[in-house]
Amino acid sequence: MDTLALIEDYLSDNDQGMLNLITWFLNQVMLLEAFQQTGAGHYERTDVRKTYRNGYKDRSLKTRYGETTLKKPQLRGVPFETAVFGRYARVEKALVNAIAESYLQGVSTRKVQDIVQHLGIEQLSPASVSRMAKDLDEQVQAFLQRPIEQEMPYLFVDASYYKVREEARYVTKALLVTAGVRDDGFREILGARITDCENEAFWAGVFEDLKERGLAGVQLIISDGHTGIQKAAEAAFLGASWQMCQVHCSRAVLKNIPKKHQKEVAESLKEAYGDEQRLQDLADDLNTRGYRKAANTIERFLPGLMSYTAFPKNHGKRIRTTNMMERINKELKRRTKVVGAFPNEDALLRLAGSILMDINEEWVTGRRYLTIEKE
Repeated sequence: MDTLALIEDYLSDNDQGMLNLITWFLNQVMLLEAFQQTGAGHYERTDVRKTYRNGYKDRSLKTRYGETTLKKPQLRGVPFETAVFGRYARVEKALVNAIAESYLQGVSTRKVQDIVQHLGIEQLSPASVSRMAKDLDEQVQAFLQRPIEQEMPYLFVDASYYKVREEARYVTKALLVTAGVRDDGFREILGARITDCENEAFWAGVFEDLKERGLAGVQLIISDGHTGIQKAAEAAFLGASWQMCQVHCSRAVLKNIPKKHQKEVAESLKEAYGDEQRLQDLADDLNTRGYRKAANTIERFLPGLMSYTAFPKNHGKRIRTTNMMERINKELKRRTKVVGAFPNEDALLRLAGSILMDINEEWVTGRRYLTIEKE
């Protein structure tokens, strides 16, 4: 395929163009792998040839830009080995496993049943599903329990919510994810837990587990306004500060403001963030206008809204909100929506953990998130 045409396609249609580029590139990777494994190119006569080509087999691959179909080379007499599917296979297996568990337990929705036939899950036995789950669980737990080897000045905490089956009913459970920015400026996902109770004792357990794995150097914890997080963080990380996410604060304030005035108050909040006096003046004004709950919300979070100003100015945009975590939650939702309701907590953690591993690989091998000056 003409690489120039691929680039033009990418420039004219970002997502589809990127998917076309990925498809072309990964097919080229497998052609090189086939050359290395056969010891010869197409129709090449050579004494070092190890085997012969035997056509191609279509293989689908899910990427964050959509699903693509690749041409996987086949070899005569020996299996073709490729690194292309290794990274994505984990999430694919976890997704199939969650759907398979739902199907085998008889709790799948019509949407899931449609996918079952496409994936051929009805041919999977309970034993094969169990083996797949065990293999994935080992990988996910190794990731979630790995040692934390670098100091993390910034610690982010956030949750997303999922339906999970408990006996004959479905309940909403929180998937709580913690991530940090290392002292070299790169990000890492540090842990994930499922809970139906976000009290102080739970968060104290989360933070103690992180410390036992080596978490150190925390200077700022960024989260929503849940009191359990605040109190547990104060006790676990002496000398660290807590930053209330400005986005969450705005949401909490605006839900106590009539709709016709929300835009005006939202703009006032945006202009006041970073200035303690202006925030207090806004709270006084809202109280005078009769919006006492909104005013009390600002005053309650006021100490935590200013913490980020004590850190380098060029870090401010990154550490004053949990937007980094919101993007994680959005990706988790996008890639788990096909399951609908999970058959159990293990299935949720298995799939979410596999996705988090992929995200973490992108983080630690991608661009530096912050520039952190060493003293």
